[in-house]
Amino acid sequence: MSARSTVTGGGAGAEHIPVAGQWRAGTGESLRSVDPATGELIATVAAAGVGDVDEAARNGAEVAAEPSWREMLPHRRARFLARAADLIERDRDELALLQTRDTGKPLAEARALVDSAAGAFRFYASVLETSQGVVTPPRGQHLAMSVHEPVGVIGAITPWNSPIASDAQKLAPALAAGNAVLLKPAEATPLVSLALARLLDESGLPPGLVSVLPGPGSVVGDAIVRHPAVGKVSFTGGTATGRAIGRIAADKVMPVTTELGGKSPTIVCADADIDQAVAGVLFGIFSSSGQSCVAGSRIFVHADIYEEFTARLVAAARTLRVGPGTDPATQVGPLATVEHRDRVAAMVDRARDEGAIVLCGGQAPSEPALSRGAYYLPTLLAGLANDAKTCQEEIFGPVGVLLPFSGEEELVAAANNTVYGLACGIWTRDYRTAWRLARRVEAGTVWINTYKQFSIATPFSGTKASGVGVEKGTDGIKAYMRQKSVYFGLDPDPIPWAAR
Repeated sequence: MSARSTVTGGGAGAEHIPVAGQWRAGTGESLRSVDPATGELIATVAAAGVGDVDEAARNGAEVAAEPSWREMLPHRRARFLARAADLIERDRDELALLQTRDTGKPLAEARALVDSAAGAFRFYASVLETSQGVVTPPRGQHLAMSVHEPVGVIGAITPWNSPIASDAQKLAPALAAGNAVLLKPAEATPLVSLALARLLDESGLPPGLVSVLPGPGSVVGDAIVRHPAVGKVSFTGGTATGRAIGRIAADKVMPVTTELGGKSPTIVCADADIDQAVAGVLFGIFSSSGQSCVAGSRIFVHADIYEEFTARLVAAARTLRVGPGTDPATQVGPLATVEHRDRVAAMVDRARDEGAIVLCGGQAPSEPALSRGAYYLPTLLAGLANDAKTCQEEIFGPVGVLLPFSGEEELVAAANNTVYGLACGIWTRDYRTAWRLARRVEAGTVWINTYKQFSIATPFSGTKASGVGVEKGTDGIKAYMRQKSVYFGLDPDPIPWAAR
């Protein structure tokens, strides 16, 4: 069944969700999927309730414990992931269109995210093909080895800004590790996650291994995190929710991986290639309509080039094409919901109250054709100090703040003066400066003369209030496993202590 059938396909469409191996109506209050470009209803989507979570978790624990799955040789498990990658690629255009309609993303960006999802499944299939345990150096009359085993049931909670890529980034390594997964997509954007679930069914995965449970985080997400059968939670979203999950996990003594908010600095040095820097800074803050945890929202520019760079950046921002994601010319689509657009607008109004100068944007577009959508113009602000609320709190929209700097010590202090530590961009021709700043700025990822480039093979993490744990890379699969040490005694004589 193709991805599109999740919305259009008869009785098993959006009115049903996969719970414990069966597609059926959920017990929660149904959700409305709305096209943020037009305000039109796309679909009414079944939602899970607390009872569905309980059933899915208990069933998932049973399926994950079955020897046919838990003890399956890694290279055989890899086949399911490789097949999932093939199916995602087969339905690439349908999945991209579905994500564009649900989130407002431009189609080119949606296609890239679908490709990322396929790549995640293919990468972890290859990791399984080469996975191995470790025999540790002997320090006595024994042979010791370290092995990794599945946790059992994983709770995966994903955000609305890039659903299919975020889903795959958690599902692929968790399944590769031998677990069952309870996937809770964002309340506003569940469609592509349900489409992905159908493809996983088609891949031949054991029924019940993956349940998709749409619904409010305060109900469904909370029930997943608290359920005694859930042994690990991976969450991508806001810092406040991440802290709440951490408190519950502490009571359960349960590991978590959290990828949370950011207020990432982008640094433009005096010797930067200004053409490259302008293009990179624009992409870093305005792609995804600014709805990105790694958005380069604090733009530090050396005082020697501040005026020239600012003028060119503002001029370029004004030429960005704002429109529906289905228009191939669109660069900046609508925000995910009208409610979120209004929150972004309110934060820009607060910035004005703080003394910000609006260099461009600062409002919704005036074109009648865009009036029904959740649009907001690319916005650049100046005139604020780094300790202003606008410079410290994540806006999660197309809003950047320009901040001049003169010396490196001043720059590093300001860049690190935030509760967050997710990403950083550096624009300079001097590799020594690039290396020095990359090591001094507190961030999980640093881009030098580029921005928002990702690889499933490269670990991704945050520091401070931007999260704990690692996703992606070969370490990403270990995050969904428990490590165990096994000793074989080689001494033919009894342990001396017992002979006394």
